[in-house]
Amino acid sequence: MNEEVEFILDSAKEAMSNAIAHLEKELRSIRAGKATPAMLANVMVDYYGSQTPLSQVANVSTPDARTISIQPWEKNMLQEIEKAIQLANLGFNPMNNGDVIMINVPPLTEERRIGLAKQAKAEAEHAKVGVRNARKDANNDIKKTDISDDMKKIAEADVQKLTDTYVKEIDEKLSVKEVEIMKV
Repeated sequence: MNEEVEFILDSAKEAMSNAIAHLEKELRSIRAGKATPAMLANVMVDYYGSQTPLSQVANVSTPDARTISIQPWEKNMLQEIEKAIQLANLGFNPMNNGDVIMINVPPLTEERRIGLAKQAKAEAEHAKVGVRNARKDANNDIKKTDISDDMKKIAEADVQKLTDTYVKEIDEKLSVKEVEIMKV
């Protein structure tokens, strides 16, 4: 293969990998039955005027399967952290005891589990769209190259193999998350 086609394939692979990475991040934020620090990964705290991830202003841990503990590094951040969690609209009710913020993670209802599974499916579909867009871009770039039609067909087949691999990986990640969500 020529260098131009190699570059196109590498670019497609990178774009597809980014779609997978984004999916993994989104799936981590969808809560399953037990408490994890990742549930608060998207919470941004007003830290002296700038929006800062919660993990950079406090230690987030899970002492047990139903509790998240947030220990701020500065005591004066307790109210800001509590406010940020409520603003994030995660359905949690933070309790501030003056030293630590505790969140009791309620067990999921069947209805909520089904809703979360749908949300996970939607995120997987977004990732598949990202992979397909990368395929389309790569195929368009291949068509513009100055190589023989046979080489173009081979390159497009390689792009399709890449696409199939990444779509299969997305399906596997979704399947694992669905099992995790539906497990009582």
